[in-house]
Amino acid sequence: MISIKRKTLSDIIMDVVVYTILTILAILMVIPFIYVIAASFSTETDITTKPLFLLPPHPTLAAYKTIFDMQGTMGPQVIRSLIVSIGITIVGTFINLFFTTTMAYGLSRSNLIGKNFVLNMVLFTMVFGGGMIPTFLLVKSLGMYDSFASLILPGAISAYNMLIIRNFFIELPSGLEEAASIDGCTDIGIFVKIALPLSLPALATFGLFYAVGHWNTYFDALLYLDDKSKYPFQLILRNMVMLTSEDTEEDLPKESLKMAVIVVGTVPILCVYPFLQKHFAAGVMVGAIKG
Repeated sequence: MISIKRKTLSDIIMDVVVYTILTILAILMVIPFIYVIAASFSTETDITTKPLFLLPPHPTLAAYKTIFDMQGTMGPQVIRSLIVSIGITIVGTFINLFFTTTMAYGLSRSNLIGKNFVLNMVLFTMVFGGGMIPTFLLVKSLGMYDSFASLILPGAISAYNMLIIRNFFIELPSGLEEAASIDGCTDIGIFVKIALPLSLPALATFGLFYAVGHWNTYFDALLYLDDKSKYPFQLILRNMVMLTSEDTEEDLPKESLKMAVIVVGTVPILCVYPFLQKHFAAGVMVGAIKG
């Protein structure tokens, strides 16, 4: 029979303390986001006169109407920037995963010639970097300035993520690859048909990391883009949050407009996460333990 250990009084007290602390921390993290949502549906007077509220005292859609009003000056800009951000996120994440997984799989092979030299070069980039100005000059000299490529290609591979996925590939059972080789499967076939399907938790986890990184980035666009029609949404959000009363028209709901833009920028990632959640818990430990 399986014996069930009864919790002692000290265990119960510790559980109560831990759950209480976690509940308080969760509330402290959720309240600001709830306030942002409530403020986005509130009037300017409510935001400026009330320090904190979780429900809009006088609900209104004025801020969202301003954002998505295609007849105004802001609506087309916001919609265009959302399309740009979605495109950069999808294409950038695909490129990140493609180059990261292919390089990680190659470096996980024990018979790869020059593997140690390449690994040392990868580790070197994790310690030393060229800096902002040399990177800017390199992007400009390669003809990527004022193009979407400047937002995707310079960060096509994360050295840290690549090393973790490499460890995951190393831990895959060698018997599967040997059986596939006996059946006549090529190295590319083993990678596509065996390694990638078994690494779905890793792909989901790091795909989410890459996607969030592309969606949230604005500094690269600030450096490399001149054409405002190419601005991603986060750069529009950054410009919007930094606006003062002198920068906007008097009849615009300035504070609630900022809150509404923040909500619009957060919703897409919140919609993607539930589809990756089942892989996320397993994927965060990828490569952490080596048997």
